[in-house]
Amino acid sequence: MNKNRLEAFSDGVLAIILTIMVLEIKVPEGSGWSDLCQLIPVFLSYVLSFIYIGIYWNNHHHMLHSMTHVNGKILWANLHLLFWLSLVPFATGWIGEYHFAQVPMALYGLMLLMAGTAYFILQNLIIKSQGPNSVLKKAIGQDYKGKASPILYIIGIAFSFYNVWMAGAVYTFVALMWLIPDKRIERMLDHS
Repeated sequence: MNKNRLEAFSDGVLAIILTIMVLEIKVPEGSGWSDLCQLIPVFLSYVLSFIYIGIYWNNHHHMLHSMTHVNGKILWANLHLLFWLSLVPFATGWIGEYHFAQVPMALYGLMLLMAGTAYFILQNLIIKSQGPNSVLKKAIGQDYKGKASPILYIIGIAFSFYNVWMAGAVYTFVALMWLIPDKRIERMLDHS
């Protein structure tokens, strides 16, 4: 199978996820600044989730660009990732609507943890299918960010039951950690 079809499908799903998220932001009840200020939690949750989807889109693109072929396991692993990412609008809406309450924040962290796990599975299946000397394997190296992220998500989930702002800080930190463009795959592709 051609990897372009997989990438196009994934891009379409991610675009729909972003569209659903922005459509969930409702117009304020009134026309004053105070009415608009009530939407700050909704907007902040949207910004964080938009960044996460952008990170996944960017890294997914680079990862697929490193591939030479696609197999059935990769297709299913990609769907697994897209499943968890498709829950982002729900989790985003819930934390925004209930102003970062404990259970919504824990669910948000769980959704991030599961999406990260799904990405890790997809990445490893790609490496397995492409071989130990694949561009992706060479590019990710020790993958410290990939190993640290699940641990941080679990810490964020635990924090969500004690201090939701600390949980939010952890989730934001992980996003910022990944927001810095990861040039490893690009460098490997340029040298291959």
